[in-house]
Amino acid sequence: MKSVVVLGGYGNFGRRIVAALAPEADARVLVCGRDLRRATAVAKETGGSAEPRRLDAHGPDFTAELRKVAATLVIHTAGPFQGQSYTVPQACMAAGAHYIDLADGRDYVCGIKALDAEARRSGTLVVSGASSLPALSSAVVDALKTQFTSIESIDHGITSGAKPPGRATMDGVLAYAGKPFKQWRDEEWCEVHGWQDMIRRQYPDPVSGRWIASCDVPDLDLFPERYRPVRTVQFRAGVGPASSMFGLWLASWLVRAGMLSSLTSWVPALHRTASALARFGSKCSAMHVTVRGVGLNGEPAVRNWFLLADQDHGPFIPCFPAIALARKLLRDEVSVRGAMPCMGLLTVDDILSVGEGLDLRVVPG
Repeated sequence: MKSVVVLGGYGNFGRRIVAALAPEADARVLVCGRDLRRATAVAKETGGSAEPRRLDAHGPDFTAELRKVAATLVIHTAGPFQGQSYTVPQACMAAGAHYIDLADGRDYVCGIKALDAEARRSGTLVVSGASSLPALSSAVVDALKTQFTSIESIDHGITSGAKPPGRATMDGVLAYAGKPFKQWRDEEWCEVHGWQDMIRRQYPDPVSGRWIASCDVPDLDLFPERYRPVRTVQFRAGVGPASSMFGLWLASWLVRAGMLSSLTSWVPALHRTASALARFGSKCSAMHVTVRGVGLNGEPAVRNWFLLADQDHGPFIPCFPAIALARKLLRDEVSVRGAMPCMGLLTVDDILSVGEGLDLRVVPG
């Protein structure tokens, strides 16, 4: 039996990963965290091979605990990852376990390569960002780039429905509101600010027009290198209710002007309000990737890719790459070892096949 440890296994993403992996043959899935009561509730609800276990990923005996359960793979869902150190993946390597996380923190995901030599010595695969970004976004660009002789720009983004993400995710994405970060534009690094540069983006029905704004994500560092000599890489995100977007945009200016240090102290109240109002808003979310460049015929070309989700199924998507990669590791279908961001390990089909049965639709263009 191969043991899969899901850290934060009773959280927003963790419980979905537990439910997806529990039916895997010859695998036991451990629902882990510091709250044994919540872990037990999720394991009981899931059934099958799911088992609860109290486990503190940042405790001094974490490596010993992983050895005790003979962990084959650890999936880290307990964000926010902004500001986290690499003690968790290092403990996994010391225990001889593979490591996957759903991190969206730019520095965390891009910096994981510093562990590459250690991962190779331990014979493990250490992967960061096995989520919508950069796993799915890069898989889409990898598929589209076969239609180009050269890529000049990549413009991509995500708009969610009214249902808010988990608290940890909201903590992460609001932490940089109004704060400066670098973006690759016209072959040079430019300074932009979180949740500003707001534009109106048109999506296929039923999503239609949505407001989206600049966000600080790993792709902004990873894509200029991976798709060199791309001239511009942009990412924007937003939420369904226009009122929420304009409120967030205005709040980001308070941070930028120095009137607020950050929006993180607002997260509990914002999350409660958004959760209470979610039933009145849209259940549709979408992701877009637009690639521009020189086509195979030597002429300027544009390719669009849209992923549409209805019935509040969009929040499942960030879990898909971690689930897809975990299944491949459990089935011994991945021979790569080392530490890296989650790019080049999965295809679009690998990722989206996890969502079979959900209300998802790909629209090429």
